[in-house]
Amino acid sequence: MRDAPDRPDPVYTARRVTYASGSLEEDGLAGSPLAQFERWYAESVAAGLPEPNATVLGTVGLDGTPSGRTVLLKQADARGFVVYTNLLSRKGRELAATPRASLTFPWHPLQRQVCVRGAVEQVPREESAAYFCSRPWASRIGAWVSRQSEPVGSRAELDERWAVLAARWPDTGSPDDVPLPDHWGGVLVRPTEVEFWQGRPSRLHDRLVFLPTGTGTGVPGPVPLDDPAGWRVVRRQP
Repeated sequence: MRDAPDRPDPVYTARRVTYASGSLEEDGLAGSPLAQFERWYAESVAAGLPEPNATVLGTVGLDGTPSGRTVLLKQADARGFVVYTNLLSRKGRELAATPRASLTFPWHPLQRQVCVRGAVEQVPREESAAYFCSRPWASRIGAWVSRQSEPVGSRAELDERWAVLAARWPDTGSPDDVPLPDHWGGVLVRPTEVEFWQGRPSRLHDRLVFLPTGTGTGVPGPVPLDDPAGWRVVRRQP
């Protein structure tokens, strides 16, 4: 291991961005967390951000170590936020053991982020099936090919398994030509808090947080995400 440097490395420390693209005030906030999220999401789409539905899913590892990875949001509604995954993957097993998670939407070009914390549950099987059928054929085959998070000896092993399963379930153009795997489905994060962060100069950022009405820190609801009466707003120091 290298010794600690005598001074900070400018390769990292010299990189600075001034956040001055906007502000976030209480009187400009939408009435509910869902309405505010939909507003900012629409603005990120209009701004041309690549994959604005990309979000960092944080889980608690089986050994207690935090774990994070980027996934894609596929639904936001009054219940919360839905992503899909292999339920036997590392994140799937971690969520089963500790059904709590965070989501972070890093919309850097807009100098914004949304941070969500909440309880986790699987979506109904029929909902997972409906989304699975909407995926491209190759993605549906891929859900069977990958034993996600498990070691693999080579890329060739994946390619061979692909060929076998693609032959078993050829692309007929039908949405149900590949069956839904038992190990694959949707995960719903039911928020207990939703924070909207807007970068500001001097690192004095705006942080407005929706918390369930009548709670001090946000306890598991579920509180409908579209119910203005169910949430109150707290400003946090940056």
